[in-house]
Order: sequence, then C-alpha cells, then structure tokens
Amino acid sequence: MPKQIFVNLPVKDLKRSMDFFTQLGFSFNLQFTDEKAACLIINDGSIYAMLLTEPMFRTFTKKEIADATKTTEVLIALDIESREEVDEMVKKAANSGGSIYADPQDHGWMYQHGFADPDGHQWELLCMDMTKLPQG
Repeated sequence: MPKQIFVNLPVKDLKRSMDFFTQLGFSFNLQFTDEKAACLIINDGSIYAMLLTEPMFRTFTKKEIADATKTTEVLIALDIESREEVDEMVKKAANSGGSIYADPQDHGWMYQHGFADPDGHQWELLCMDMTKLPQG
C-alpha cells in the first residue's frame, strides 16, 4: 500500500505560490525545492504537494495543462482539526492572494469551506465529527 502522496500542481509563479502557502502556515521540504519546484508539506511524513513551474510540469505529461482559473481538474480536500481553523485558513487565503469560491457548508457532521490559490487550484477544507455521521 502507498506510504505517501505527492500531488503535483502546475504554478505560474513559484515564488508567489510559496509565499502564499507560507502565509497560510505551511512549510516546504527544501531537499525537494529549487527554482523549478517546491515541495509543500501538508502533513509531515505523508502528504505533500509539489508546486511545479509550468515548464517543469510539462516534462511529466504530454497533455495540455489545465488553466485552473477556468477549469477544475482536481479538488484537494484537507481534513482540519476544527471549524474555527477551517474558517481561519480560508480567511488567511483570501487575505494572501487567494480567493473564496463558495459559501461554507454545514452538514451537521461535516463543516466545509474552501479557497482557490493564486493559480486557481481549489482547496476544500473540512472538519468532520464522525460521531454525528448519519447512520444508514
């Protein structure tokens, strides 16, 4: 079974993307970071996003790169500790160059809200209380 996940995302301006995620409280693994790529640590030891400049990203695929400001290819969902932390990170994202693309949703057992990063990639933040999950 897989031990780690690396989500590869194309970015137009690597420094801008790194600054954005740093302002949200994330850090980077400098062993896998240079002028073409940055390894965003989402959960130390298991979950990472590789922010790749578009020219670098093109070396991994023969397909066109989706413009995430116009199309959605992936929704990245992260389980956060609390509803307050979800709202706090969305607010930080909006104040740091990202945007809010939907209203928050409260499903009783799950609260979710999200933001788009400066390249348009959508990040869904959610807080789940499995004890309130409807049975059925």
